[in-house]
Amino acid sequence: MKKIIKNKEEWKKILTPLQYKILREKGTEPPTWRAGKNGTVRDFYYCAACDNRLFAGRDKYDSGSGWPSFTRPTIREAVIIAPYFGQGENGAEVLCSLCEGHLGHIFLDGPAPDGRRFCINGAVLKRQQS
Repeated sequence: MKKIIKNKEEWKKILTPLQYKILREKGTEPPTWRAGKNGTVRDFYYCAACDNRLFAGRDKYDSGSGWPSFTRPTIREAVIIAPYFGQGENGAEVLCSLCEGHLGHIFLDGPAPDGRRFCINGAVLKRQQS
């Protein structure tokens, strides 16, 4: 997969201010995500910045956190998991593997089989049905 590299101004032209804040400045949105809440198992979720296919509807669940949660990416190579140290907590950050945009975080309080919860900002996802 080829990396997508753009400068600050190029990203600002294609992203909304909220998407830019999240993807390029490692921000977050309020925990009240509603878009795509009624998605189906046939949906796929893509990066709003580069159209990388990240997650599948069959792996999405309601964690009660207010953010979209997934048990795994569509393929391991779709995301990068990087150490995260910030705001008084340590954990792992989830990045898009193509544009390296910040998507959210991964936590170990998810469902079986491995307990992973990919907690992703809804504003940076585009939903499409297959």
